[in-house]
Amino acid sequence: MDLTGRHAVVTGGGSGIGAETVSALAAAGARVTIATRRPEIAEPLVRKLSALPGTGGVEVAALDLADLTSVDAFTRAWRGPLDILVANAGIMALPTRTLTAQGWEMQLATNFLGHFALATGLYAPLKDAGSARIVVVSSGAHRGVPFDFDDPHFARRPYDPWAAYGQSKSAEVLFTVGARRWAADGITVNALNPGYILTNLQRHLDDDTMRAFGVMDDEGNLTPLPHYKTPAQGAATSVLLAASPLLEGITGRYFEGNQEAPTVVGREQEPEGVAAHALDPRSADRLWDYAADAV
Repeated sequence: MDLTGRHAVVTGGGSGIGAETVSALAAAGARVTIATRRPEIAEPLVRKLSALPGTGGVEVAALDLADLTSVDAFTRAWRGPLDILVANAGIMALPTRTLTAQGWEMQLATNFLGHFALATGLYAPLKDAGSARIVVVSSGAHRGVPFDFDDPHFARRPYDPWAAYGQSKSAEVLFTVGARRWAADGITVNALNPGYILTNLQRHLDDDTMRAFGVMDDEGNLTPLPHYKTPAQGAATSVLLAASPLLEGITGRYFEGNQEAPTVVGREQEPEGVAAHALDPRSADRLWDYAADAV
């Protein structure tokens, strides 16, 4: 693919699958902006890619998805059309219930609301591109946790780190469905599950949990299981959705392993697929309105 002349934003693009996504898009000629809470983390990648011939240029900008003021500042400062937005950044399994300044549960705020505010704030540049793509990095954790409209921030029900994470990932898929309203403007939005990968996403898990998952030995060394992917392999589906002509005009879908995933109904414990609750258009529209009121 030749992405020369196209501009992409990748949130959380300084490490993990985000860095691999940035590298692939830049190598294809795209100009890439890494949007990250800690710009200094991305500087080595910027220097590395800037020294390579044929890249479209890489820059870094500050963005804290949990802070709507930061999101607003980023979108207001944007200039020119935007061809690709990869909503890659995320947090997982915060051990204690944490709220943002806006009163949102932190995982839901970071993984979903911040990206929703970013996408809606960049709507005009995306529309100006003529044929823009938004790629949402979700997770198979969404399958067992529908969005709880009655208590999304765990104000009344007991807080569970994995339920909060799964709910935020269901919200991300619902966003892609709600964004069907943008299809006539040339903006398509699709979600994906990158698979099991050891990255900084696991930073909130203690050693006992990592050992229980089978990915850490007694000495504290990380030991990926056979079905785990490398960060580059995990980024493959993100890059496919961002750049491949096969996805032209496709919106509101969910992908795994570079393929559209089947819908699972009543089988949310299946190792693959997208849950029907995450594709429900009425829930998607209800969540869109809820998020729009918040931002």
